[in-house]
Amino acid sequence: MADLSRAAIVALAVVGAVVVNLVVYAVGRAAGGTFRFTAAGGPAEVDALTVAAFSALPLLVGLTAVALLAPRAGWVVRAASVVGPALAVLTIALMTLPTDLDATSKTTLALCHLTLVPIVVVAVAALGRRTRVVADRLAT
Repeated sequence: MADLSRAAIVALAVVGAVVVNLVVYAVGRAAGGTFRFTAAGGPAEVDALTVAAFSALPLLVGLTAVALLAPRAGWVVRAASVVGPALAVLTIALMTLPTDLDATSKTTLALCHLTLVPIVVVAVAALGRRTRVVADRLAT
């Protein structure tokens, strides 16, 4: 990925996360998950659009921040490679486990959070490499 632009790395990671999580969601639906839960306003359901948005938006924001900040502050790559995966796991405890989803739906959504861990690690590493390649070119 070193020859890809930072924007391309972010875009590939986001699209990849959405595709993978929609496949995981489809498998969860096929396995009998209802994805219905009780929200403050009454009954609610996690649909494919919600899965796509909850996969894409945090990843897009986080990786864009890394892509923009890494050339100016190398520590951002190291921090993001820890904070990104930690947030993906932490949100299972904060968003998924407290709900009254059925077991299949809860497991599926937890897996959707976990799929973001390797995606974040690979994308952040690629952004770090891309930053070093650009810095090396500028130094010569």
